Amino acid sequence: MKKNHALMMALSALSAGFLISCAKPAEKPEKNADAQADSQNVDTKTDTSAATADSQPTIQAADISPEAEAAYLKHVANDLVIPAYADAAKQSEALNTLAQKHCQSAPVSGEALEALRAQWLVLAQAWANAEMIHFGPATESMNNLYINYYPDERGLVHSGVADLISANPSLTADALANESAIVQGVPGLEEVLYSNDSLDAGQCAYVMSASQALQTRLQSITDNWQQNASKLLAIDETKDNDMGLNQWMNSLLSLVETMKSSAIEQPLGLNGKSKGHVPAATAGESRAIINAKVAALNTALTDPVLTAMLSSNNSQIGNDLSTALAETSSLLAQMPEDITQADKAQQTELHEHLTRVTQLIKRQLIPALGIRVGFNSTDGD
Repeated sequence: MKKNHALMMALSALSAGFLISCAKPAEKPEKNADAQADSQNVDTKTDTSAATADSQPTIQAADISPEAEAAYLKHVANDLVIPAYADAAKQSEALNTLAQKHCQSAPVSGEALEALRAQWLVLAQAWANAEMIHFGPATESMNNLYINYYPDERGLVHSGVADLISANPSLTADALANESAIVQGVPGLEEVLYSNDSLDAGQCAYVMSASQALQTRLQSITDNWQQNASKLLAIDETKDNDMGLNQWMNSLLSLVETMKSSAIEQPLGLNGKSKGHVPAATAGESRAIINAKVAALNTALTDPVLTAMLSSNNSQIGNDLSTALAETSSLLAQMPEDITQADKAQQTELHEHLTRVTQLIKRQLIPALGIRVGFNSTDGD
């Protein structure tokens, strides 16, 4: 199972449908009409679930000073980004501590196994929250795929983890770090914890090693942000461009679009033949993962510091986003833990709610901030 770097990277990119967001830095002189036109005209497909672009209100870009923009980006780094990664690292460490406790003697089953599964779900939700940050150290060298190899459209995790444990029954975290992204991170842990009624010694060794390796990776990302936040969000360059603000907003947009496509539309076959699987399919916890992403969006998009930065002419945008996200959360609460078990009407409604959120970000929030919608391969709502 030792990885071949070139093959692994190509395989990871192909199977996971790796997305690259290319948000263009908007120059200050273009912050009004040009940016607004670019954002509102980006949609090329007709969407019958909501109003068309022609019926959208005219958005006036707020006059945001470089000082206010820099203060907001510092807030994003210190109060949203770093805590999200730190929490994911903390939850992985907690899973490792729990595994060390329960795996002293195998087999592990019953309440001990349920405790490990419960902590895995907390970890998976923490990472779902952190996935709103689709740039920086978590995406460098496909780092995010080592944390969450998804979507695994060919079922590589199932066979890969089983083969790895069979070949390495005494696996260590250091040894695992040299393996493919396919057998690491959140999905690998899910596979072992939920596909077995009890864990033998080899599976226990894997859970301890995988949670430790994951914690190390997540802590490294956290440390990188703590040391380089100004550079990663271009905080010190706000007088010359909006690169940091552009990256952040397009990252949030990417989260919605990727969730709509890879986690809902494609696996549920809403617009054709089904492809891939919903998040946490083996655990049957897709609703919890999607809800964690929606909660992260709500925190970021209805943030009072962001709202205060917008002009009074755009005060309704925050309310519209808050309403749309609250309606999405309410619908999720009514769905089964495994959303594949929901009726097609609910599944379609969930997709439509997220389409509405996407439209609000593209057609109202981004133009109001005077920035531009970046390219994303899942775009098209």
